[in-house]
Amino acid sequence: MAKKLHDTPNLDQLESGPWPSFVTGLKHLAKDKDYVVDLLGQLEESYKTKKGYWKGGTVGVFGYGGGVIPRFTELKNADGTPKFKDAAEFHTLRVMPPPGMHYDTDTLRKFCDIWEKHGSGLIAFHGQSGDIMFQGATTDNVQKAFDEINEMGFDMGGAGPAVRTSMSCVGAARCEQSCYDEASAHRAVLNTFLDDIHRPSLPYKFKFKFSGCPNDCMNAIQRSDMAVIGTWRDNIRTDEALAKKWFAKHGMDELVNDIVARCPTKTFQIKEIGKIKKGEHISSVAVNDTHAIEINNQDCVRCMHCINVMTGALAPGKDKGATVLMGGKSHLKIGGLMGTVVIPFMKLDTEEDREKLIDFGQRAIDFFAENALEHERTGEMIERIGLANFLDAMELDVDPAMVNSPRMNPYVRTDGWDEEVAKIKAKKQAA
Repeated sequence: MAKKLHDTPNLDQLESGPWPSFVTGLKHLAKDKDYVVDLLGQLEESYKTKKGYWKGGTVGVFGYGGGVIPRFTELKNADGTPKFKDAAEFHTLRVMPPPGMHYDTDTLRKFCDIWEKHGSGLIAFHGQSGDIMFQGATTDNVQKAFDEINEMGFDMGGAGPAVRTSMSCVGAARCEQSCYDEASAHRAVLNTFLDDIHRPSLPYKFKFKFSGCPNDCMNAIQRSDMAVIGTWRDNIRTDEALAKKWFAKHGMDELVNDIVARCPTKTFQIKEIGKIKKGEHISSVAVNDTHAIEINNQDCVRCMHCINVMTGALAPGKDKGATVLMGGKSHLKIGGLMGTVVIPFMKLDTEEDREKLIDFGQRAIDFFAENALEHERTGEMIERIGLANFLDAMELDVDPAMVNSPRMNPYVRTDGWDEEVAKIKAKKQAA
């Protein structure tokens, strides 16, 4: 039995709402742990004063330069001793999850047992970097906990100015929209950059994220320096039987209002059967005996809305691969940035394909290491030096898919126009 709880009127109020409260979970842990009793005491003090009382420091495990987030209390008595002595240290271990975040129940139970034994009992699945967050351990117990976690086959995640733990969606394992093998791409990248994860040596953090389709369940475009997003480059696949079944349930109003009207590029039109255009990029699917949807695939921007609404009746094409974007991040120096397309399409079916992805990732990290300012993310570096200079350094050809905003003036130089046209035609023929 742990010691008596501190009075926590502010925290108690957080339990009074209609939703489950983290305070209830902490109080449950505090029944057996003096550690968590004093944690609640320090947290109550923060709610009273509206100040945080944790400071950093240096805590690690043997052989690693990062992966532990140190927290030491700043709440001290007059004699300099910690006010809440049993929670004077509250370090967090970041541990890499498996690609796609697949666990069995035996693994989860072992995690819980290890952290009950060596830490506070608080585990978060997962932090924004993708790590399993084992929250709350003393300096003495950090190494002991990691040794047992490592024995299970799990490794330390990234922290500090390093390549961070990658994230990938469940993808091909369970999702019918998946456009490439996310887990294989994730694992290949992870194995290549493991040293850069464990030994911080970059100007700031660098994140990879892998989403199997443009739904981007990993928020890769908004939150990663290098986002690999599944896509396709042929026509949307259609299934007439499922389209008719969907239409019988939802009707013409919903088809027009939720599919046709909401397509951002007006890819869809409702037409009478027999009046559908013919063309390489035109496809269609009948929804009843008289009407069909005409799809102009050249206009499709792969937003996934139609496929999400008419799942099965519409599906990603067969020529699948990925788009690579660079520079996504949340707020820091210049506000949030979304990733910019740098490779519109690449296949990721074979080991050789994945090697090309790894090679590009290595060149991007090397360029970031040499050219970024301290505490500057990749997106901020690209904003500062210009996308054209970054593409030139990466030996990538400029593509219309990379346009961020339209031109602000109508004047175009035509020097070398014929030569540039010839280059574009040669590139198309080679593809």
